[in-house]
Amino acid sequence: MRTRLLPLLIVLMAAVLLALGVPLAVSLAAAQQQRVVVDRIDDTARFAALAQFVTDRPSGPFAGTVDERGETLRKELAMYYSVYGIRAGVYYRDDVPMANAPNDWYLPEQGEGRDAFNEALLGRRSHDPEQVWPWQRSRLVVASPVIRDGDVIAVVVTDSPTGDMRSRTLHGWLLIVAGESAAMLLAVGAALRLTGWVLRPVRVLDATTHDIATGRLKSRVAPAGGPPELRRLARSFNEMADNVEEVLERQRAFVADASHQLRNPLAALLLRIELLALELPEGNEEIASVRTEGKRLAQVLDDLLDLATAEHTEVELRLTDIGALAAERVAAWGPAAAAQGVRLTGDCPPTTAWVDPVTLSSALDAVIDNAVKFTPAGERVEVAVAASGERATIVVTDGGPGLGDEELARVGDRFWRSAAHQNIKGSGLGLSISRALLTAGGGSISYRHHRPHGLKVTVTVPRSDVRPGGPTGEPIGLP
Repeated sequence: MRTRLLPLLIVLMAAVLLALGVPLAVSLAAAQQQRVVVDRIDDTARFAALAQFVTDRPSGPFAGTVDERGETLRKELAMYYSVYGIRAGVYYRDDVPMANAPNDWYLPEQGEGRDAFNEALLGRRSHDPEQVWPWQRSRLVVASPVIRDGDVIAVVVTDSPTGDMRSRTLHGWLLIVAGESAAMLLAVGAALRLTGWVLRPVRVLDATTHDIATGRLKSRVAPAGGPPELRRLARSFNEMADNVEEVLERQRAFVADASHQLRNPLAALLLRIELLALELPEGNEEIASVRTEGKRLAQVLDDLLDLATAEHTEVELRLTDIGALAAERVAAWGPAAAAQGVRLTGDCPPTTAWVDPVTLSSALDAVIDNAVKFTPAGERVEVAVAASGERATIVVTDGGPGLGDEELARVGDRFWRSAAHQNIKGSGLGLSISRALLTAGGGSISYRHHRPHGLKVTVTVPRSDVRPGGPTGEPIGLP
């Protein structure tokens, strides 16, 4: 969620900074140019005042002579050009120069200079030249009319280089970019803190939900920061988890109590059946059937009690050689398998994992018992131990008839038995007990087809301590 929320906040903040920075940069460039334009307008106004009193162009035999005021104007323009490097000139209406500096600079036939000259002929000063940007190498032209007796007799034109102006604008832009970059870094830092503050309760809630889903029902959401709504959600989640745990505890207690309370009446009933059998002829089929069903009912009650205990078992994980443990269970079940004509073999190299040895032994007993029970004589059951990364596996394969795809999806359900195996001894709770025992220790059990026939059961256990606060486990509920 953070990877989706954080880019959204960063894009929004970048858009805000751009919305503020771009107009600021444009206004800075306009202010720099306006400053230059005002300065040039003042200069052209001064030159226009000098040119206003220059005698009109002499004609006839006096053509080419220059009066004293005209000479002063020429000196002023030459000094202006030499000091500032700005070309300037005063031109009559017919483009003939009254005075100019440098002497070889004339009005262009077209372009900005011509447009400014024509505008000044109408009696208007240049007031809004086209904006010059830092990447443009254009020049800035400003013109002012020379007015005498209400008529425009000439035009003062200045043609300024824009290098300094563009440098100042670029420098200002760099300052704006630096300021916005610093603001963006601060905004990203604030967004990281904000998203962390908002999503911390969500992460804690997600971790706790996963723990509860994997069987650690006592996990709770620890108090953490965040918005008030998420804090209320955490409290509500804890209340819900408490209620669910209480309901499950009541259900477990009911199953345990019911199975325990039924054992005594059932034992008394079986005893009376045995006494009754003494009064009947030996080999009576009905009494044999009653005995069988009674023993089966006793086994179901025992398995129910084991299941209720398994679902409430507090595992004690410790580093264990599961290879040696599996080899021990293979040796223990060897005689029972041999009695049924089944060959039980084990490939159990030394492999360490974090398990509860008692619960893993019980789970393996249920799985191996199931494999031996459904494997016909002449076939074999194999037990193999392997390790890969953070997990270790114990794979039990048999050569029995196997299960169909629909049946495979239901293996491990309580009281479920395949229709083809209804007459084989069992209560349908053995694999359910195995799953409960393994889940309590952070493990799992899965089922697949074994080719060409049979079933492959894979018991998976962690190779690191998954308990809260363990050497490699993550503390539950901590932010």
